[in-house]
Amino acid sequence: MKQKEKKIKVKRVKEKGLETQLTVKSKVLRWIIDIILIIIGSALYSVGLHCFATPNDIAAGGVGGISIIINELTELNVGFLYGIINVPLIIIGFIFLGKKMMFKTMIGVAVITAATDWLLPLAGVPVYSDGDKLLAAIFAGIFFGVGMGLVYLRDGTTGGTDIINKLINKKFPHFSMGVIMLSTDAVVIIASMIVFGTIEAGLYSIISIFVASKVMDMILYGSFEGKMLLIFSDKYEEISEYIMNSLERGVTWLDGEGAYSKREKHIICCAVHKNEYSKVKRKVKEIDPGAFIIITNAGEVLGMGFHDNA
Repeated sequence: MKQKEKKIKVKRVKEKGLETQLTVKSKVLRWIIDIILIIIGSALYSVGLHCFATPNDIAAGGVGGISIIINELTELNVGFLYGIINVPLIIIGFIFLGKKMMFKTMIGVAVITAATDWLLPLAGVPVYSDGDKLLAAIFAGIFFGVGMGLVYLRDGTTGGTDIINKLINKKFPHFSMGVIMLSTDAVVIIASMIVFGTIEAGLYSIISIFVASKVMDMILYGSFEGKMLLIFSDKYEEISEYIMNSLERGVTWLDGEGAYSKREKHIICCAVHKNEYSKVKRKVKEIDPGAFIIITNAGEVLGMGFHDNA
């Protein structure tokens, strides 16, 4: 009997050890993916800074914008300025945001500094300097948005006011990162108009920041966005069958009671992708023209059939 218990204990220890090894491998793999995406995102941000923003005097907010303004006044390299300004902000980040995030931020800042001043010029990446400034502002915003979106997606920042943005988002998570970014960049926009001496400089910066915020929100929230539906209908069973069988979405029945009729009701609650809710709406009206439907935006939908929060 004792020998059997001993074998069971040994088996449990082995299983526990195997689970630990798998967990460690999973964490290491996730960390590697994080670093790769942060490097890619930071490099894309550098393209926007070096190729579009700097040569067209577009101070598109944040430390990147501040660096472009100081570059105009002192002719110091934008990448060098970006790195120097970030030093005290990273220290603040270590205190309030934690070592893990700030380590990733240090990698992002290092990549942006090196790529902007050395790697992109050495690689001969062309600079868009004599074309339409509106195009420059739009494409700067696209590269900024994609770059920052990838970095934020892996719990990092590109430094600068991104650290401040993260702190604000941590305190007020109901504000999207794009909205926070727009707010904190207002001072940089005003400064750019003063330094470059034209209102257009600020207007192009606003365009670039707006594009960046929309692209970034699309990367951060777009792939997880969905619609939540509350459907009030006496034909709830038929509607539920359609949602479960045709769309392969889960359905929950909520118990309710009509305040006027005093009748018990089953309310259908379900979440669908953005491109699916019109099908549900159309089908519900076919099944029950008198159905009452409430459709709301779901900023993030996680779970089976949607996105597993990795």
